[in-house]
Amino acid sequence: MLQLPLIVNMFFEILTWLIIARVILSWIPHNPDHSVLRLLYEGTEPILAPFRKLMPKGGLPLDLSPILALLVLQVLRQALIQMMYRL
Repeated sequence: MLQLPLIVNMFFEILTWLIIARVILSWIPHNPDHSVLRLLYEGTEPILAPFRKLMPKGGLPLDLSPILALLVLQVLRQALIQMMYRL
């Protein structure tokens, strides 16, 4: 039973690093059609898209959705792991 919280933690850790990699890639020129980068975009877009819809349009030239997504993912990670340890 102790394996499941470790697996969930690892999943969220990988997801966090994928989002960070996507943010860093947005700062440098790259080919989004590259197979690895396309996999990165396809893996993170379902998570980032709902947060982009929540953000106000206009005003800010920065996409703050990754920050909001990372905060929510951290809270979700902690809640899930705590629930698993209580079982």
